[in-house]
Amino acid sequence: MSRSAPVLVASDLDRTLIYSAPALDLTGPDAQAPRLLCVEVYESRPLSYMTETAAGLLRALAADTVFVPTTTRTREQYHRIQLPCATPEFAICANGGRLLVDGVSDPDWESAVAGRLAEECAPLAEVRAHLVSAADPAWLLKERVAEDLFAYLVVERSLLPEDWAGELADWAGARGWTVSLQGRKLYVVPEPLTKSAAMREVARRTGAELTLTAGDSLLDADLLLAGDRGWRPAHGELRDSGWSAPHVTVTAGRGVAAGEEILREFGRAADAHRG
Repeated sequence: MSRSAPVLVASDLDRTLIYSAPALDLTGPDAQAPRLLCVEVYESRPLSYMTETAAGLLRALAADTVFVPTTTRTREQYHRIQLPCATPEFAICANGGRLLVDGVSDPDWESAVAGRLAEECAPLAEVRAHLVSAADPAWLLKERVAEDLFAYLVVERSLLPEDWAGELADWAGARGWTVSLQGRKLYVVPEPLTKSAAMREVARRTGAELTLTAGDSLLDADLLLAGDRGWRPAHGELRDSGWSAPHVTVTAGRGVAAGEEILREFGRAADAHRG
Protein backbone atom coordinates (compact mmCIF):
# COMPACT_ATOMS: atom_id res chain seq x y z
CA MET A 1 0.00 0.00 0.00
CA SER A 2 1.22 3.50 -0.78
CA ARG A 3 0.65 6.52 1.42
CA SER A 4 -0.34 8.42 -1.73
CA ALA A 5 -3.12 5.95 -2.63
CA PRO A 6 -6.09 8.06 -3.74
CA VAL A 7 -8.83 5.70 -2.51
CA LEU A 8 -9.67 5.38 1.19
CA VAL A 9 -11.91 2.54 2.35
CA ALA A 10 -13.31 2.99 5.87
CA SER A 11 -15.49 0.08 6.92
CA ASP A 12 -17.19 -1.04 10.07
CA LEU A 13 -16.26 -4.58 11.10
CA ASP A 14 -18.86 -6.42 13.19
CA ARG A 15 -21.90 -7.46 11.15
CA THR A 16 -20.47 -5.57 8.17
CA LEU A 17 -17.26 -7.39 7.23
CA ILE A 18 -16.96 -9.98 10.03
CA TYR A 19 -19.71 -12.05 11.67
CA SER A 20 -20.30 -14.08 14.80
CA ALA A 21 -21.86 -17.51 14.31
CA PRO A 22 -25.42 -16.33 15.16
CA ALA A 23 -25.10 -13.43 12.68
CA LEU A 24 -23.87 -15.48 9.69
CA ASP A 25 -27.45 -15.91 8.40
CA LEU A 26 -26.54 -18.90 6.25
CA THR A 27 -29.27 -20.14 3.92
CA GLY A 28 -29.66 -23.09 1.57
CA PRO A 29 -28.35 -26.64 1.93
CA ASP A 30 -25.44 -27.18 4.29
CA ALA A 31 -23.39 -28.76 1.52
CA GLN A 32 -23.59 -25.50 -0.43
CA ALA A 33 -22.64 -23.20 2.45
CA PRO A 34 -19.60 -20.98 1.82
CA ARG A 35 -16.26 -21.95 3.32
CA LEU A 36 -15.60 -19.79 6.37
CA LEU A 37 -12.40 -18.35 7.80
CA CYS A 38 -12.20 -17.65 11.53
CA VAL A 39 -10.74 -14.16 12.09
CA GLU A 40 -11.20 -13.81 15.85
CA VAL A 41 -10.69 -16.08 18.84
CA TYR A 42 -11.80 -15.04 22.32
CA GLU A 43 -11.16 -17.05 25.48
CA SER A 44 -9.87 -19.90 23.30
CA ARG A 45 -13.11 -20.05 21.31
CA PRO A 46 -13.74 -19.00 17.69
CA LEU A 47 -15.84 -15.85 17.66
CA SER A 48 -15.92 -14.07 14.28
CA TYR A 49 -15.80 -15.21 10.67
CA MET A 50 -15.81 -14.13 7.06
CA THR A 51 -16.04 -16.24 3.92
CA GLU A 52 -12.82 -17.39 2.31
CA THR A 53 -13.88 -15.49 -0.81
CA ALA A 54 -14.27 -12.33 1.26
CA ALA A 55 -10.81 -12.89 2.72
CA GLY A 56 -9.29 -12.92 -0.76
CA LEU A 57 -11.19 -9.80 -1.73
CA LEU A 58 -9.97 -8.02 1.42
CA ARG A 59 -6.34 -8.94 0.74
CA ALA A 60 -6.56 -7.45 -2.76
CA LEU A 61 -8.41 -4.36 -1.52
CA ALA A 62 -5.94 -3.63 1.28
CA ALA A 63 -3.05 -3.92 -1.17
CA ASP A 64 -4.52 -1.32 -3.54
CA THR A 65 -6.23 1.21 -1.23
CA VAL A 66 -5.89 2.85 2.17
CA PHE A 67 -8.02 0.31 4.04
CA VAL A 68 -9.10 1.60 7.47
CA PRO A 69 -10.94 -0.74 9.86
CA THR A 70 -13.47 1.49 11.61
CA THR A 71 -15.09 0.14 14.75
CA THR A 72 -16.79 0.91 18.04
CA ARG A 73 -14.59 -1.76 19.63
CA THR A 74 -11.92 -0.78 22.11
CA ARG A 75 -8.30 -1.16 21.08
CA GLU A 76 -8.02 -4.39 23.04
CA GLN A 77 -11.10 -5.83 21.33
CA TYR A 78 -9.88 -4.69 17.91
CA HIS A 79 -6.47 -6.28 18.36
CA ARG A 80 -8.14 -9.68 18.86
CA ILE A 81 -9.17 -9.63 15.20
CA GLN A 82 -6.76 -11.20 12.73
CA LEU A 83 -7.78 -9.74 9.39
CA PRO A 84 -6.53 -11.76 6.38
CA CYS A 85 -4.55 -8.87 4.92
CA ALA A 86 -1.46 -6.79 5.61
CA THR A 87 -1.79 -4.93 8.92
CA PRO A 88 -3.54 -1.62 8.11
CA GLU A 89 -1.48 1.50 8.72
CA PHE A 90 -4.54 3.25 10.15
CA ALA A 91 -7.44 1.95 12.23
CA ILE A 92 -10.27 3.76 13.98
CA CYS A 93 -11.40 2.37 17.35
CA ALA A 94 -13.77 3.42 20.14
CA ASN A 95 -16.19 4.95 17.62
CA GLY A 96 -13.59 7.49 16.54
CA GLY A 97 -12.10 8.17 19.94
CA ARG A 98 -8.87 6.38 19.12
CA LEU A 99 -6.97 6.74 15.84
CA LEU A 100 -4.33 4.02 15.56
CA VAL A 101 -1.23 4.62 13.47
CA ASP A 102 0.77 1.43 13.01
CA GLY A 103 -1.15 -0.03 15.93
CA VAL A 104 -0.49 2.83 18.36
CA SER A 105 -3.04 5.43 19.43
CA ASP A 106 -2.23 8.90 18.07
CA PRO A 107 -1.80 11.25 21.09
CA ASP A 108 -2.70 14.42 19.18
CA TRP A 109 -6.01 12.88 18.10
CA GLU A 110 -6.71 11.68 21.65
CA SER A 111 -6.12 15.20 22.98
CA ALA A 112 -8.37 16.81 20.37
CA VAL A 113 -11.20 14.36 21.09
CA ALA A 114 -10.91 14.83 24.86
CA GLY A 115 -11.12 18.59 24.50
CA ARG A 116 -14.22 18.48 22.36
CA LEU A 117 -16.03 16.05 24.66
CA ALA A 118 -15.26 18.20 27.70
CA GLU A 119 -16.73 21.25 25.97
CA GLU A 120 -19.85 19.71 24.42
CA CYS A 121 -21.08 16.81 26.58
CA ALA A 122 -22.09 15.88 30.08
CA PRO A 123 -19.36 13.92 31.89
CA LEU A 124 -19.13 10.18 31.43
CA ALA A 125 -19.48 9.70 35.19
CA GLU A 126 -22.92 11.34 35.16
CA VAL A 127 -24.10 9.17 32.29
CA ARG A 128 -22.75 5.99 33.81
CA ALA A 129 -24.38 6.74 37.16
CA HIS A 130 -27.74 7.19 35.44
CA LEU A 131 -27.34 3.94 33.52
CA VAL A 132 -26.56 1.96 36.64
CA SER A 133 -29.46 3.42 38.59
CA ALA A 134 -32.00 3.11 35.76
CA ALA A 135 -31.15 -0.40 34.56
CA ASP A 136 -33.12 -3.35 35.92
CA PRO A 137 -31.08 -6.33 37.19
CA ALA A 138 -33.77 -8.55 35.66
CA TRP A 139 -32.37 -7.84 32.18
CA LEU A 140 -28.96 -6.23 32.81
CA LEU A 141 -26.10 -8.70 32.27
CA LYS A 142 -23.06 -6.39 32.28
CA GLU A 143 -22.20 -2.69 32.51
CA ARG A 144 -18.99 -1.49 30.92
CA VAL A 145 -16.97 1.65 30.12
CA ALA A 146 -14.94 1.69 26.90
CA GLU A 147 -11.63 3.57 26.75
CA ASP A 148 -12.93 6.09 29.33
CA LEU A 149 -14.96 7.55 26.46
CA PHE A 150 -18.41 5.94 26.46
CA ALA A 151 -20.53 3.35 28.25
CA TYR A 152 -22.50 0.33 27.22
CA LEU A 153 -24.77 -2.28 28.72
CA VAL A 154 -25.04 -5.94 27.81
CA VAL A 155 -28.72 -6.84 28.18
CA GLU A 156 -31.06 -9.76 27.89
CA ARG A 157 -32.80 -8.38 24.82
CA SER A 158 -36.02 -10.39 25.22
CA LEU A 159 -36.57 -8.88 28.69
CA LEU A 160 -35.64 -5.29 27.85
CA PRO A 161 -38.81 -3.11 27.92
CA GLU A 162 -39.66 -1.79 24.45
CA ASP A 163 -39.66 1.87 25.50
CA TRP A 164 -36.57 1.79 27.76
CA ALA A 165 -33.99 2.59 25.08
CA GLY A 166 -36.16 5.40 23.72
CA GLU A 167 -36.56 6.98 27.14
CA LEU A 168 -32.82 6.70 27.69
CA ALA A 169 -32.19 8.36 24.33
CA ASP A 170 -34.35 11.33 25.36
CA TRP A 171 -32.44 11.70 28.63
CA ALA A 172 -29.05 11.30 26.96
CA GLY A 173 -29.82 13.59 24.03
CA ALA A 174 -30.40 16.51 26.37
CA ARG A 175 -26.85 15.99 27.64
CA GLY A 176 -25.09 15.66 24.29
CA TRP A 177 -25.09 11.85 24.15
CA THR A 178 -26.67 9.35 21.76
CA VAL A 179 -28.02 5.81 22.21
CA SER A 180 -27.67 2.80 19.93
CA LEU A 181 -29.05 -0.70 20.55
CA GLN A 182 -27.12 -3.40 18.67
CA GLY A 183 -28.06 -6.96 19.45
CA ARG A 184 -27.48 -7.43 23.17
CA LYS A 185 -25.39 -4.26 23.53
CA LEU A 186 -26.87 -0.86 24.29
CA TYR A 187 -24.31 1.89 23.64
CA VAL A 188 -24.43 5.40 25.10
CA VAL A 189 -21.92 7.53 23.19
CA PRO A 190 -21.08 11.27 23.18
CA GLU A 191 -22.53 12.91 20.06
CA PRO A 192 -19.17 14.43 18.96
CA LEU A 193 -17.49 11.00 19.19
CA THR A 194 -17.88 9.89 15.58
CA LYS A 195 -16.22 7.56 13.13
CA SER A 196 -16.60 10.19 10.39
CA ALA A 197 -14.39 12.74 12.15
CA ALA A 198 -11.57 10.21 12.46
CA MET A 199 -12.06 9.10 8.85
CA ARG A 200 -11.74 12.70 7.66
CA GLU A 201 -8.47 12.98 9.59
CA VAL A 202 -7.10 9.89 7.84
CA ALA A 203 -8.25 11.26 4.49
CA ARG A 204 -6.43 14.52 5.25
CA ARG A 205 -3.23 12.73 6.19
CA THR A 206 -3.24 10.43 3.16
CA GLY A 207 -4.57 12.88 0.56
CA ALA A 208 -7.34 10.47 -0.40
CA GLU A 209 -9.36 11.55 -3.42
CA LEU A 210 -12.24 9.09 -2.95
CA THR A 211 -13.72 7.75 0.29
CA LEU A 212 -15.74 4.52 0.36
CA THR A 213 -17.59 3.47 3.51
CA ALA A 214 -19.76 0.68 4.93
CA GLY A 215 -21.64 -0.02 8.15
CA ASP A 216 -24.80 -1.56 9.60
CA SER A 217 -25.64 0.37 12.78
CA LEU A 218 -26.87 3.84 13.70
CA LEU A 219 -23.35 4.55 14.97
CA ASP A 220 -22.23 4.08 11.34
CA ALA A 221 -24.70 6.58 9.88
CA ASP A 222 -22.32 9.53 10.16
CA LEU A 223 -19.55 7.47 8.52
CA LEU A 224 -21.81 6.55 5.61
CA LEU A 225 -22.94 10.15 5.15
CA ALA A 226 -19.34 11.40 5.18
CA GLY A 227 -18.16 9.05 2.42
CA ASP A 228 -18.37 9.68 -1.31
CA ARG A 229 -20.07 6.30 -1.68
CA GLY A 230 -21.35 3.88 0.91
CA TRP A 231 -22.89 0.46 1.39
CA ARG A 232 -25.00 -0.98 4.16
CA PRO A 233 -26.04 -4.60 4.65
CA ALA A 234 -29.67 -5.67 4.19
CA HIS A 235 -29.74 -6.34 7.95
CA GLY A 236 -28.91 -4.49 11.14
CA GLU A 237 -29.96 -1.38 13.00
CA LEU A 238 -29.94 0.92 9.95
CA ARG A 239 -32.16 -1.48 8.04
CA ASP A 240 -34.54 -1.87 11.00
CA SER A 241 -34.84 1.91 11.36
CA GLY A 242 -35.47 2.48 7.64
CA TRP A 243 -32.37 4.66 7.32
CA SER A 244 -31.22 5.55 3.81
CA ALA A 245 -29.15 8.08 1.87
CA PRO A 246 -28.96 8.72 -1.89
CA HIS A 247 -25.32 7.65 -2.22
CA VAL A 248 -25.61 4.58 0.05
CA THR A 249 -26.41 1.23 -1.56
CA VAL A 250 -28.13 -1.64 0.25
CA THR A 251 -26.68 -5.08 -0.38
CA ALA A 252 -28.72 -7.82 -1.98
CA GLY A 253 -27.39 -10.37 0.50
CA ARG A 254 -27.73 -10.64 4.26
CA GLY A 255 -25.36 -11.90 6.91
CA VAL A 256 -21.88 -13.02 5.90
CA ALA A 257 -22.89 -12.90 2.23
CA ALA A 258 -23.40 -9.14 2.61
CA GLY A 259 -19.83 -8.76 3.85
CA GLU A 260 -18.51 -10.51 0.77
CA GLU A 261 -20.72 -8.35 -1.45
CA ILE A 262 -19.50 -5.13 0.18
CA LEU A 263 -15.85 -6.05 -0.34
CA ARG A 264 -16.52 -6.86 -3.98
CA GLU A 265 -18.24 -3.48 -4.47
CA PHE A 266 -15.38 -1.66 -2.73
CA GLY A 267 -12.95 -3.22 -5.21
CA ARG A 268 -15.07 -2.34 -8.21
CA ALA A 269 -15.48 1.26 -7.09
CA ALA A 270 -11.75 1.64 -6.45
CA ASP A 271 -10.88 0.13 -9.85
CA ALA A 272 -13.38 2.41 -11.61
CA HIS A 273 -11.90 5.48 -9.93
CA ARG A 274 -8.41 4.57 -11.04
CA GLY A 275 -9.70 4.01 -14.59
